[in-house]
Amino acid sequence: MLDLKLFNSLTRRKEDFNPLDATHVRLYACGPTVYNYAHIGNARMAVVFDVLARVLRRQYPKVTYVSNITDVDDKIMDAARESGEAIDAITEKFTRIYNEDMAALNVAPPDVQPRATTHIPQMIALIETLITRGHAYEAQGHVLFNVPSFPAYGGLSGRSRDEQIAGARVEISPFKKDPADFVLWKPSSQDQPGWDSPWGRGRPGWHIECSAMAQEHLGVPFDIHGGGADLKFPHHENEIAQSCCAHGALHDLSAFAKVWVHNGFVTVQGEKMSKSLGNVMLVHDLLRDWPGEVLRLTLLSAHYRQPLDLSLDKIAEQARVLEKFHKRLAALDGPEDPALQVPPSVMEALLDDLNTPQAIAALNALLQREDGPELKADLLAAGAIIGLFQNSADWQPHAETVPDFVQDLLAQRIAARKEKNFKRADEIRDQLIAKGWRIEDTPQGPVAHKI
Repeated sequence: MLDLKLFNSLTRRKEDFNPLDATHVRLYACGPTVYNYAHIGNARMAVVFDVLARVLRRQYPKVTYVSNITDVDDKIMDAARESGEAIDAITEKFTRIYNEDMAALNVAPPDVQPRATTHIPQMIALIETLITRGHAYEAQGHVLFNVPSFPAYGGLSGRSRDEQIAGARVEISPFKKDPADFVLWKPSSQDQPGWDSPWGRGRPGWHIECSAMAQEHLGVPFDIHGGGADLKFPHHENEIAQSCCAHGALHDLSAFAKVWVHNGFVTVQGEKMSKSLGNVMLVHDLLRDWPGEVLRLTLLSAHYRQPLDLSLDKIAEQARVLEKFHKRLAALDGPEDPALQVPPSVMEALLDDLNTPQAIAALNALLQREDGPELKADLLAAGAIIGLFQNSADWQPHAETVPDFVQDLLAQRIAARKEKNFKRADEIRDQLIAKGWRIEDTPQGPVAHKI
């Protein structure tokens, strides 16, 4: 059996994966903060770690995959104020939608999906340990982690002291012992969610949540921890600091998790997604126009560690790729069950640091074989480990319908640009965004898509 190789963000090199216990591999990935719909960048994490869990399950007899839900956060409170909805209603709603949307992308549920609000006692206990060990302190109803107490801080991200302070975007507070110190517990007003604690009624800081939930469900140390590259600093850096200090491991950054896996950013036509640009791609919206399987293949079309630049054209291209496979599968005789053995060319690619582009290339190469039940079984087995072809009989490409008024505005914008009336062209773009449509300029001309 070939060994799995993974790029370890902690050591900054690709390594053979050697589990702490070959009979039980333990994996944790940071899940969403549930105050709004998930964007396509959130989905990339879910899809990547779903593939990793599938590969691990092929290699080891037992895998426990934990991915959390953050359901107490200032962003959630802001959403509640703006919408007038209760916090619990918001978190329940968007947890359900997140899980439904990920299921549409063929993401299997994690074995455990802990919620932050059900693990407050574990967080309080962890904070108490940090205070006892001299790594945290109470100040004006807050409890803060003292970053200088952990000399190895910064080892995951490789940031210098100045970069740590700047990158953390920390609030300058008079009660901080050090500018880089971060909050473990903060006071809550009567109209904010809060829990009783030794430091008064309050709520946890974001970073302590994952340390407590990972320890509760996987034990420490465990095998693999990860998430999006945007979490490397400060979130994951702070998790390491908290957990290592709580267990007295001041010089071993791997005392919390042995391997760290981070997926790259998702951009849209070379730009970071933002509301101001009108280019935020929400999974919930995209699923109205595309099968989840198409979005999944698009997310896997680039290596997970590399940035992924998306466009509607790229999604349409992957839809055409999938249609080719589904037509071939529909024409093949044989059982609908996948082969027990994944074709070696596909498995070898995935074992090499989840090289999904190479695995997809190997999957395409299978189409060169002659028709027969063995080919169908192999295609289904290769698809199953990547998360494709699971609903082959029901697969239908979706097309986006553009209303006449949008087409009219597009024509007006084309005319304005030809006349070099760029102010008018920008006004039309803003008008379309206000009506829920964004413009994608392609070599074939502008195309409108639902936001």
